[in-house]
Amino acid sequence: MQVLRSAFRRQIDLARHVGADAATMTRTIQRLEKAGFVRRVRSTSDRRSVLVEPTAARQALRQQVEDLWARLEDYAAGDFTPAERGEALAVLERLETNLAAHVSDAEPSSCAGSPDA
Repeated sequence: MQVLRSAFRRQIDLARHVGADAATMTRTIQRLEKAGFVRRVRSTSDRRSVLVEPTAARQALRQQVEDLWARLEDYAAGDFTPAERGEALAVLERLETNLAAHVSDAEPSSCAGSPDA
């Protein structure tokens, strides 16, 4: 989705943003390019860098995703008052913050409940 939010991004920056290695990001962008959602162009300021540029098809996809997301929110919280929606969002944001704070701390083999622990 990050590609959907920006005009131009360096391929390496996208990889870092989603926590992917360069090879995985290259394959992902190749698939998006083949589907017509992005195109890759060389940076004019740094010929070693590849920029990922969204296409017009990306805007249509983005609108579809946003519409579906809004419907999902309505299904999940349809009878919530605006105050209840705000409270639920605040709790979810706290959960996300708590989880994000521990992601880099945990090694897969040191997670509680894992077979290797």
